[in-house]
Amino acid sequence: MSEPRAIDLDPEIASFVRLAEGLGQIDASAVPLETLRESARALRLPWNDGGPTMAATREMELEGLRCRLHHPVSTDALEPATIYLHGGGWTLLDIDTHDNLARRLALESGRPVMLVDYPRAPESSFPLPLLRLQDFIAELTRRSADFGLAKSFALCGDSAGANLALALALMLRDAAENNLRALGLIYGSYVDRYDSPSHRAFGGGDLPLSTARMRWFWDNYVPNAAERGDPLASPLHADLTGLPPVMMTIAQYDILYDENIAVADRLGAAGNELSVRVYPGTVHGFVEAAGAVGAVIAERAIHDMGKFLRHQIGNHE
Repeated sequence: MSEPRAIDLDPEIASFVRLAEGLGQIDASAVPLETLRESARALRLPWNDGGPTMAATREMELEGLRCRLHHPVSTDALEPATIYLHGGGWTLLDIDTHDNLARRLALESGRPVMLVDYPRAPESSFPLPLLRLQDFIAELTRRSADFGLAKSFALCGDSAGANLALALALMLRDAAENNLRALGLIYGSYVDRYDSPSHRAFGGGDLPLSTARMRWFWDNYVPNAAERGDPLASPLHADLTGLPPVMMTIAQYDILYDENIAVADRLGAAGNELSVRVYPGTVHGFVEAAGAVGAVIAERAIHDMGKFLRHQIGNHE
């Protein structure tokens, strides 16, 4: 695939970028963490108004983690769910900031979606969030019928959530009982590296995710730089064989573009069933523009991911 060059934003995505103008340019090290979290959350909460109405929504806590289960339709059958892991650099955001996206994904897939508030960095650094999520998945699988769910499931996430989803898939791959049937990765961060052409082209701070902010996120999640080569922290370094079918959603004008392409190349070379979609005129975080400005290309990306999940987990029990 060709390397991105000049920026030609989709008009609706340009409107989305203006909504968040300035937030990515804040020097995170100079602002109290809770202030930054509240600013990021306050910006996004209005984007979650409206959107699809679910047949049922259940708020709960499982393995000490707050979670929310959306059922798009009423049924007595046990349904396979998608476990969704939100973005935010392992540090910001939560299940409320990604609720609209989760409901849209539930509607498009026709299957339940479970949002999970995993422990955030820097209070919980690598590998603690992964270990807590591993325990969460084990308990959810054990008690799946209590929630109207089948044991089989998909994992999906955006940005840092995609990193966690891929790392969890690697952890589950060698488990005695692996019920993971599909993996959805939305513009993930997969390596602690900042010298790529896409970082140089798009990392200056004019777009929603800057190189400086990405460095800060990695410093929070894996403060010990020696651990960043661990394949569960930086899945680009991992053995990627033996994974379930994968779909990757990639933004054209994203500092993470090159590492997403590199992961896609490695997933394909490892023999995995793989679908890769690069959405033109888009930036990091663009799927949230479906709720923020009704961006058609964001809605299309969610539809595409929902269709993939419906196909891959729809026939499993």
